Amino acid sequence: MKPYEKAAVLFLLQHLASGAAGAVVLGIGILVFDIANLGTLVTGSEQWLMATFLLFFGLITTFGGVAMCVGVMSIGEDPYAGGD
Repeated sequence: MKPYEKAAVLFLLQHLASGAAGAVVLGIGILVFDIANLGTLVTGSEQWLMATFLLFFGLITTFGGVAMCVGVMSIGEDPYAGGD
């Protein structure tokens, strides 16, 4: 793997990790604060492990993908450019 490829992969993994961290925090908050009775629904289910896995898998893929997209889209921005 070439150095610029390693840098690109590391860049994406860093953004994926930040999105995944946000997703885990949101998922825990949903279950702990019982938002929309999801905590009660998950804990009362016989398949609570599968329900928890699917909740976190969906959140992590969504938030991780969005974080990577934001990272890629912000590459070309000039932080010193003034507004209109």
